[in-house]
Amino acid sequence: MEIKTVVTGYLDENCYLLIQNGTCLVVDPGDDYNKIKEEIGDNKVLGVLITHSHFDHIGALRNFLTKRSIKIFKKSNLEENKEYTIGDFKFQCIYTPGHSKDSITFYFKEDNTMFIGDFIFKKSIGRTDLPGGSDTEMNESINKILTYPEDTILYPGHYEKTTLKYEKDNNPFLR
Repeated sequence: MEIKTVVTGYLDENCYLLIQNGTCLVVDPGDDYNKIKEEIGDNKVLGVLITHSHFDHIGALRNFLTKRSIKIFKKSNLEENKEYTIGDFKFQCIYTPGHSKDSITFYFKEDNTMFIGDFIFKKSIGRTDLPGGSDTEMNESINKILTYPEDTILYPGHYEKTTLKYEKDNNPFLR
């Protein structure tokens, strides 16, 4: 699976394009639909994955909603730990509230990757002081994620990717 990062909006949100065999999944279409569409190129978009519904992560979602063949995956229509298959993509949904009530992580086990939104950042975590945020839920979510393989690559909603091992060793919020 090829992963492209498209940085969008004034908050520099990471929109991810997962590309495989001429098809694509879009993770968190933050803003600037034209920029995202250009990076998609000729790949057929099968679905859009939403890690949480904060404005900086869904600004271009409305552009994808006009296409009936595109399925939207978000907490309200996903079951935790169930495996989903769309085209050649297989992933699981992990509920990871703390930053927001609807925060979820998308785990692509075969590719050893997680798309984590604003849950964990390199050496930090997402804010819990916004409406719907919770320190208690954040700690429970962190404990849940710590059970996954340490070499799992984490793709956050902002900044650079990291690994679970790096965060275990360097992130004071994960110790």
